[in-house]
Amino acid sequence: MIYLDASEYGTYGLEKTVPAAWIAAASSLMDAHCRRPTLGVAQYVERVRLRPDRNTVRLTYLPLAAVAPAPSPLVAARGRYAVPRRGEDRPVPDLARPVGDLALDVALVFGLPGTWSTIDATSMDFCADTGELTLPSNPLGFGYNEVEITYTAGLAVIPDAVKFACAQIVRNAQATPALNVRVGSLERMQLEYFADTLLDPTVRASLAPYVAQKVG
Repeated sequence: MIYLDASEYGTYGLEKTVPAAWIAAASSLMDAHCRRPTLGVAQYVERVRLRPDRNTVRLTYLPLAAVAPAPSPLVAARGRYAVPRRGEDRPVPDLARPVGDLALDVALVFGLPGTWSTIDATSMDFCADTGELTLPSNPLGFGYNEVEITYTAGLAVIPDAVKFACAQIVRNAQATPALNVRVGSLERMQLEYFADTLLDPTVRASLAPYVAQKVG
């Protein structure tokens, strides 16, 4: 995705004669820095493991964004049942065995551990900015140890901070003699080699909210 249109060059401090290839190269470098295919809205499929006794997960690509006419960024979801652990829950007064043991027996009878089950995506609460999802509770108390979420995320409208970052990368490239030897062509290897120079602290700060970070 190109993050700066030719009509916007002057607004963000670039000459109108800047080659479009420089803008495209800067945009690609931004995507690579943010560890994602694009900062625009795209669909992702992500598998996330749950911690024991937790029913929340956090997605990698932010912010979550719905694509019209869909009402939610969560497209589909499914979970894999975990094996209940014996004796982890409090004993029920009327029963001689702990709840954990009963849940284990029921789960094994129906062959649930290790199987994938569809989850109603509309039943999950989510925070678009943090990517945190809260899974619905199972009526029988069975938990998931892994979920697969299909969702859409990205910037529906490219903010000024991203456009300024793109323009700054181009200015940094113009100020780097080794990249000005052949203005007409910018190879990806060249950009990666000079990434530390082109992605100065200002650029990194502008892109920081959009860098994909896997949360374990």
